[in-house]
Amino acid sequence: MESKQFDKGSGSGAYPYTYYGNNYGGGYGGYSGAGGESTVQRSFQDYVLILRERVWYIIVVFLLVFSSAVVYTFTRTPNFLSTASVQVFRRDPVVMQVQGVVDNEIRSAEDLNTQVKVLESLAIVQGVADRLSGDREALRQFMAPYAKDTDEGPVDPAGIIFRNRKIVPVRLSLILQVQYTHPDRFIAAKIANYFLDEYITHNSRLRIEESMKAVDELKERAEQQKTKVAEMALNLQAYRERNNLVSLDQRKDIVTEKLKALSNNVTATGSRLKDAEVRWKQVQERREPLTGLLDLPFISGQQLITQLVQQIASQQIVLAQLRERYRDKHPKMIEAVNSLSQTERELMRALTTSAAMVEADYQTAVRNDAEARSALTRQETESLDLDRAAVEYTNLERDLRISEQLLQNTLARMKETSMTSTIETQNARIIDRATPASRPYSPNIPLNLALGLLGGLALGTAFAFFVAFIDDRVKSSFDIEGVIGLPLVGIIPEIKRMEQPDKAQIAINHQDKQVAEAFLALHSSLRLKDESKNAQAVLTTSTIPGEGKSFVSTNLALTFASHGERVVIVDCDLRKPNVHKSFRIENLKGVIDICAGTATIDDVAVKGIHPNLDVIPAGGRAKNPTQILNSKGFEVMIAELRKKYDRIFIDTPPLAAVSDALIILPLVDGSVFTIYFNRVRRKAAQFAARRLLEVNVPCFGAVLNGLNLAVSGYYYAQYYDKSYKDYYVTMAKREGEEPAR
Repeated sequence: MESKQFDKGSGSGAYPYTYYGNNYGGGYGGYSGAGGESTVQRSFQDYVLILRERVWYIIVVFLLVFSSAVVYTFTRTPNFLSTASVQVFRRDPVVMQVQGVVDNEIRSAEDLNTQVKVLESLAIVQGVADRLSGDREALRQFMAPYAKDTDEGPVDPAGIIFRNRKIVPVRLSLILQVQYTHPDRFIAAKIANYFLDEYITHNSRLRIEESMKAVDELKERAEQQKTKVAEMALNLQAYRERNNLVSLDQRKDIVTEKLKALSNNVTATGSRLKDAEVRWKQVQERREPLTGLLDLPFISGQQLITQLVQQIASQQIVLAQLRERYRDKHPKMIEAVNSLSQTERELMRALTTSAAMVEADYQTAVRNDAEARSALTRQETESLDLDRAAVEYTNLERDLRISEQLLQNTLARMKETSMTSTIETQNARIIDRATPASRPYSPNIPLNLALGLLGGLALGTAFAFFVAFIDDRVKSSFDIEGVIGLPLVGIIPEIKRMEQPDKAQIAINHQDKQVAEAFLALHSSLRLKDESKNAQAVLTTSTIPGEGKSFVSTNLALTFASHGERVVIVDCDLRKPNVHKSFRIENLKGVIDICAGTATIDDVAVKGIHPNLDVIPAGGRAKNPTQILNSKGFEVMIAELRKKYDRIFIDTPPLAAVSDALIILPLVDGSVFTIYFNRVRRKAAQFAARRLLEVNVPCFGAVLNGLNLAVSGYYYAQYYDKSYKDYYVTMAKREGEEPAR
């Protein structure tokens, strides 16, 4: 962003200032403009300024908190802290390899935390209180610091012990620390040691009590179990006699062996049947022709058939040899043929006989298999009958065995529990006993003072920010540019103890050089912008009454007039006219008469108030101001004024109160929005500025009026500083004037 240096005009006694973009004082308060767009955010400096403005809030809160910490620290009774430590065993020492009644094994963090809660329990606390009550001198020393509490009733030692003890598990270990605080360091150590002794005694007592209770319960259950076993034995014997099952096991063995033998026989006959069936099917498939049976090994392998097949083969060879030598009618040929035929017939008979034997074997196998299966079925039926008869007997016998085993286990457990209950074993041991502390544990003076210091600063800072949060009045450039959304074009310091006419003309009477310089700076800022530089008619308004819009209008008009321009001030606040008071003139005729057509501009204009400055008062209070401002006569008046003057400053009512300014706004070239320092609410000013910007008429920016110089350094140090005041005094002396005070 480019920055340029400008000097205000001659005779102004001006100081140089920096102009950024289109914004007066751009760059402070987190506002920057570029290309008509703006990005506004709070900077770190803004937050520092918030704290600086409310530094007394921080100081007061800090002093309250810190003094409270000091009083609390130095008035509190010193307390001593004693610490004793005990180691918890992961499991109880094993004297006998039996399971205990109480399981004290530490398997996880939950088990260790259980032991911590046991140490914190009221039972342990009460045991410690009982131990303390047994020592009268120790009890007297213990209760001495709490004697003042007796006014409210008797003090319970157990309650005091409960409040002041603390159990701390040591990280990544099975060690527990017992911490106790008391004004007497010897009593603190004694109570911490009492806690360890009571903890170990409590665990031993608990184990013995639980063991004895378990022995009694086991004895009662053993008696009940004995009675039950006797009844079940009698029932079993009666069932044997009733069903003749005295030799049940022997009968079962015999039946089982027979069933096994018959099952094996069925398996064998079934196998033979399958083999016979396969052979018979093969024979049936190859009986046509009968010689096809020779393909079956069990047929062709028979000795007779083998001999006949070989004989036929030999005869066929001889016949073939003879056929080579003789004819078919030869006797030898005939003999050989007959011999071959005879052998073939014998072979057919042998094959037929073999096939019949295969069929007979198949039929025999079928009968044998059926008989074996029938015998097996009969034996299975007998076995099932025996099993059904023995089911209830077996159930009764099993129940008896289980009951006897339960009785034995109960008796054994009872004896073990009775024996282990008398053996003293500990699940913890003392590591370090508590010793009297050499210095007090509390109050911790350095820590308390540090906390008071830091807490006071933190609470004071928080309170300052809280006050800033609930304070929504416009006071900083961030409020104007970031919240309201208008550029800050001028800052007017606060004027005190001065009459209204003198304030309204302070730009030329120089009764306050700082204010005069502020209007010169505003004049220069408006002349540097193209829109405001060329604007002929300028409207001034504010959010609420009392923000100095008339004060800004008159002094701004005087500033322009002092630079040689023909200027007129028009009082368009027809509800509460104020401009005539600023110049000590009458308000008999004015804008109301011009709009009504009963007077002209020359008739009502008060000329020569100051060089180049004329004033047109309101002409009284109007009953219908909006009708007057909306009339044709008002438009004609503005048009005529444009012909007569270089600058027209129109003073209008506040925007939040009425809409008169919005009616006039389309007739002017721009507007100036007046905001009084630390008076108007942000939302109200934001709403009024939004209404102003909704009209298509430029708003040149906001003028912050009534800046309190006592806090100007917080927000506007770059504009109002002590060095600037010295410069004004020097200039005043040079001009032969009295310095402003």
